[in-house]
Amino acid sequence: MANLLWAIIVVVFVVWLLGFVLHFGGSLIHLLLLVVVALVIYNLLTGRGARV
Repeated sequence: MANLLWAIIVVVFVVWLLGFVLHFGGSLIHLLLLVVVALVIYNLLTGRGARV
């Protein structure tokens, strides 16, 4: 499950980066980035990070 979450995080970050560079998506892309940051912080605080 952690791998799926990290894959979603990477995809949203790439979409945000493309939106930032190409100027499309407006505030929706920034909202998605905030959701991703919240998920990362939640995973770090709960200790559900990816295990190697």
